[in-house]
Amino acid sequence: MTTPASRRAARAPVQQAAVLLGLVFLGVGVLGFLPGVTTDYGSLEFASHESGAELFGLFQVSILHNLVHLGYGLAGLILAGTAAGAYSYLLVGGAVYLVLWVYGLSVGHDSDANFVPLNTADDRLHCVLGVAMIGLALVLIRRETPTDAR
Repeated sequence: MTTPASRRAARAPVQQAAVLLGLVFLGVGVLGFLPGVTTDYGSLEFASHESGAELFGLFQVSILHNLVHLGYGLAGLILAGTAAGAYSYLLVGGAVYLVLWVYGLSVGHDSDANFVPLNTADDRLHCVLGVAMIGLALVLIRRETPTDAR
């Protein structure tokens, strides 16, 4: 009989990374709804560049932005159930963040097209997240899952 602890120990490194990132995204999504952690919380709108709310006073957020973080977090936890799912989460998720980075660079921060909303700090973070997630997928999928010697 396997215990929850032994199932966790048997997770491949790529699955552990997906779980960790999933938990981080869930945490960020929740924090985006907390006044105090999110400055100018009263200006938190559903979507658009007009949301003046900023997570940690740095990253511009909206209700949509926070919901996307929560969804990304849940996806990470669900897809971490298998190594293939975790790999896909990291690889595709990283590619999405790189596309979002390019989008943020190409759309004006005060433009109506900036519906997420994004600011310069978000753009930089999306670049780092995209590269890191793809890097983790490519490096960690090569590691083998621990197996019993039986």
